[in-house]
Amino acid sequence: MADSPSSTFPILPPAVNLPTVHHQRGHHNILTKARSGPQSPIELLRRMSHDASGPIVDPQAAFPTLGLSGNIISATFCIPLSLGFRRGAGWELRPRQGTSALFEAFYHLSSPASAWNHTLIGWTGEIKHASDYFSTEAVSGPATSASFTRLRAISAPIPVDSSVSHKQTQAQGDGIRLTKADRQDLEKRLARDRCRTVPVWLPDEIEGEEGDFVFKDQVRWRRYADCELYNVCHYKQQEPTDGRKEGRWWADYCQLNQEVANKILQIYKPGDIVWIHDYHLFLLPSLLRQRIPHMHIGFFLHVPFPSSEFVRCLARRKEILGGILGSSMIGFQSYGYSRHFSSSCTRILGFNSSPAGVDAYGAHVAVDILPIGINAEAMEQLAFGDSVIEEKVAALREMYAGKKVIVGRDRLDSVRGLVQKLMAFELFLERYPEWREKVILVQVTSPTSMDEEKEDPELKIATKVAELVSRINGRFGSLSFTPVHHFPQYLQRDEYYALMRLADVGLITSVRDGMNTTGMEYIICQKDHHGPLILSEFSGTAASLANAIQINPWDLAGVARAIDQALNMSPEAKKSAHEKLYNYVTTKTVQSWCNSFLKRLLKILSSVDQSVATPLLDKAALLAQYRRAKKRLFMLDYDGTLTPIVKEPSAAIPTDRVLRTIKTLASDPRNEVWIISGRDQNFLKEWMWDISELGLSAEHGSFMRKPRSDEWINLAEKADMSWQTEVLKVFQQYTEKTQGSFIERKRIALTWHYRRADPEYGSFQAHECRKLLEATVSKKYDVEIMAGKANLEVRPTFISKGEIARRIADEHCETDTPPEFILCMGDDFTDEDMFRALNNAVVVDSTNTNAKQKGLQKGQVFTVTVGASSKMTLAGWHLLEPADVIATLGLLNSNGGGDGGEVVDGDADNGIDHHVDGVPPSAKDVIQGVMPDALGNTDLPAADAGAS
Repeated sequence: MADSPSSTFPILPPAVNLPTVHHQRGHHNILTKARSGPQSPIELLRRMSHDASGPIVDPQAAFPTLGLSGNIISATFCIPLSLGFRRGAGWELRPRQGTSALFEAFYHLSSPASAWNHTLIGWTGEIKHASDYFSTEAVSGPATSASFTRLRAISAPIPVDSSVSHKQTQAQGDGIRLTKADRQDLEKRLARDRCRTVPVWLPDEIEGEEGDFVFKDQVRWRRYADCELYNVCHYKQQEPTDGRKEGRWWADYCQLNQEVANKILQIYKPGDIVWIHDYHLFLLPSLLRQRIPHMHIGFFLHVPFPSSEFVRCLARRKEILGGILGSSMIGFQSYGYSRHFSSSCTRILGFNSSPAGVDAYGAHVAVDILPIGINAEAMEQLAFGDSVIEEKVAALREMYAGKKVIVGRDRLDSVRGLVQKLMAFELFLERYPEWREKVILVQVTSPTSMDEEKEDPELKIATKVAELVSRINGRFGSLSFTPVHHFPQYLQRDEYYALMRLADVGLITSVRDGMNTTGMEYIICQKDHHGPLILSEFSGTAASLANAIQINPWDLAGVARAIDQALNMSPEAKKSAHEKLYNYVTTKTVQSWCNSFLKRLLKILSSVDQSVATPLLDKAALLAQYRRAKKRLFMLDYDGTLTPIVKEPSAAIPTDRVLRTIKTLASDPRNEVWIISGRDQNFLKEWMWDISELGLSAEHGSFMRKPRSDEWINLAEKADMSWQTEVLKVFQQYTEKTQGSFIERKRIALTWHYRRADPEYGSFQAHECRKLLEATVSKKYDVEIMAGKANLEVRPTFISKGEIARRIADEHCETDTPPEFILCMGDDFTDEDMFRALNNAVVVDSTNTNAKQKGLQKGQVFTVTVGASSKMTLAGWHLLEPADVIATLGLLNSNGGGDGGEVVDGDADNGIDHHVDGVPPSAKDVIQGVMPDALGNTDLPAADAGAS
């Protein structure tokens, strides 16, 4: 390019001066001012509701029930500074490129304008030899082609030094050795930074008596995230491999997340808020939740979240989703991304979800849409407050005098739509010849941040871009005119702002993007010129910047029309559109984003009323009463209580451990154990009949077999079953329409299962089916229609688990020796009938002697629901999952041999398989710091919908 403007821009990187003293936060003045106004939390919340993006001036007063400490710990992949080290000279610190909006958020939280004490934790990033690394990088960005030596020659407008390859440059950082003193020096400097930072060290080796850290293959820590997760999030599929390489990457990814978790736990204090950022730390929420169950955890994803069809392509899809679900709240850039996440949790893990969140592992995880912004005020000051920029704007205007300038700035990556942009511009020049030699496209392409493993795909993109630039310039250019000015380089900050101010049109054609702040920066720089913005509808900012000209980058003709439309817009139309965009960008800033996220998180946390939450079963009280009682009664549900819910009902067979536990419990002469299930007679006879001491109730109480009996008693023998023919026709109709559904025909009930169907479509069809049954069958027959876990069941109204529970309890209470211990366990709404019956049987007036003889005492009855503590239930206690139920029954077996007495310290823990509410127990191998093998399988169990 003979007319390249880069020659007019001198490259003089300024130095970075790190602060050497602690930042004065000024919290006292902020809190004093706040307390001089509203005097109650309710008044504070009322004020906050009028300004959703305003700062929380006193979080402790606004949310007194949360016990906030006032501290925020932010966790990010890399710290905001690039590190160089040279023995004898020490550390060199420069601002890191990329994610500028996120780094601005950290600086805001650390500023006096914030009411929080903020600490940032992140990996150091690749540590380079200072003399080699920083000689080729500018402060505000790596230098332009005059000094940037890592560019691929095929991309450059002029030849670059090809003697230094990308791999060679990375190898220069190998073998860096840091002593303890070196590390402490950096840690002290980072602690004094304007954003207090705690680095996470990830050495390859630790050598010597002093424990020197040796860094070699530092890129390993980003490979899984950049080569697997980034691709899936941006709808890019890899070629299939044998999985060995990916297995090593996964082990490194797990270790990275574990090391960050360990560092957080070193500084965490009760009441701290932990805010985790982006896809590099997908496992971190669950790692922290396992260690500290009640930690306040927020997570924000800065990239797109893909459709469940792409998430399913990940070999580690369940671990990834399970890791994210350790959060209290998850934020996304747009509704589409949040919808994809919720759908993935439903389709892959089987959890119930809605636009508000996901019910997972015994907790509700909130999902919210909170698009990030930029530091508009600071950027405007930078763009318009420097005389150097004014000079460069004037120089550019003189250079491009008489021309309309379209500006694009993108990273060299297929998801940025560079190829689509150039092809659309070529079509624009072809279809609108009147603009030839009047319009130029200035395209700045920064090198990708991906590592060397991704070099080949990049070369293909770079080659394609170079070919398109050459073709367009050859077709429509001349000796005096070049339509495309392509600069594959970073720009200095003043160069970038000058170019953005000069532009007549901004053009962003990303084919999949999370938060592209270029559009917002362009709007700020155009506050006087009002140049239109053409924005891809696939960009994460598309929904926010609704007044931009939105295009489909795959529709090249449409993009060409949009360019023509932008160039022909009247000054009035440009001004009107720009004013709306400018108002949005200057009000929805990165500061307001921080405040909005934290407010939403705190409101969600405070909305959980702990006073109505079902407490975790008190095993000490349970065991004490069990050991005192001379007669005990157990009523246990089967599916979802003794065994997990699975997609195929026939696969939910009891394990050896379950059968041994139940048999041991029933063999105690003081115990009477009943299995009260929705299962039919055949299933219970096949698996439970041999335990003669066991009482069985099938089909929700339609049939019962008493302990030590060999006969079924039909409690519905005289019931009218003519309704089944009509219900069966309806079920068959919906079975034909719903792929994967099937009908289960029992003696008394009919059940339509859709657990193997698409979760969303199956739920919709079940709703429609129920409406039809209620409008027809329910009006003609005395039947009940019940919606279970991925099933719909019709049965006579007089049949319920509550009736059988009441019958069994009454039989025992009418004897001379009523039970002194009753344990009833179930997991779904059919089991609520049992809880209700037992609650009604409990004596309220403990002074009534006659009532004492025939009724049940409150301290003797334990009703336990299996599931979240937050779910609505009549039970007095809760356990998280079937594994806890079996462990609890095992506890009673192993500690119930005495004739009474108190529980010995520690008894309540015997036999318990420990894990934490809200975390998948089978994630322990990762959570407890045990890294999986490179090729090991550590899939979390799918919590598939099923029926009880």
